[in-house]
Amino acid sequence: MDRMLYVAMTGAQQNTLAQRAHANNLANVNTSGFRRDFEQARAMQVFGPGYPSRVMSMSERPGTDLQPGSLQETGRDLDIAISGKGWVAVQAPDGSEAYVRTASMIIDAVGMLRTGDGLPVMGNAGPVALPPEQKVEIGLDGTISIRGAGEAPSVVSEVERIKLVMPEDDQLEKGPDGLMRLKEGGELLADGAVRMTSGFLESSNVNAVEEMTSILSLSRQFELNVKMMRTAEDNARSMERVLQIS
Repeated sequence: MDRMLYVAMTGAQQNTLAQRAHANNLANVNTSGFRRDFEQARAMQVFGPGYPSRVMSMSERPGTDLQPGSLQETGRDLDIAISGKGWVAVQAPDGSEAYVRTASMIIDAVGMLRTGDGLPVMGNAGPVALPPEQKVEIGLDGTISIRGAGEAPSVVSEVERIKLVMPEDDQLEKGPDGLMRLKEGGELLADGAVRMTSGFLESSNVNAVEEMTSILSLSRQFELNVKMMRTAEDNARSMERVLQIS
């Protein structure tokens, strides 16, 4: 009886954890550049004294879906998105280099170019800092051109280039902060083949219908596991009565 109860108990517990993964995906359906997390479950043997006859359920996140989302036009010059393969390098809060596919950038009070979340955007020589400007233009290769304060409209200067990289998908992993990093740490070299576009943001790659369906399916599984626990309890009580009679 305890084996049946244990399997049902761990199954219900892991169903709850799996629901959290799908709920997080669903909550970020409108978050620009969000990459949905995969979720799967498997049976694991429980080892200990005696023969390992018990099995537990374990939910895990085997990876992240790196398929691109759709491009949505904003018309804002500082909104950028990658066209095709590639990533934009940013500086994470811990100082490490991380990667995003899209960013609604801003220029702070000291001229630092940052993502909408406040992360510094990396150039080929470190975080991008811009001099006082009237207008900023970003080229397909990440080149930043500005018209300086007080300059004539025809005077445009190239001041920096956003660092664009092209890692293989199996090199990246998603951190707890939602940023992509190299699995083995370190930094990537800039890749001149990566192209980007300004005036667009990339949408999340979450399919709301699929996530909702998965949540409903996991809810039914949870209910079945609870019923199994109740059945195990009823069987145990019936056995106690039989033993009392005998």
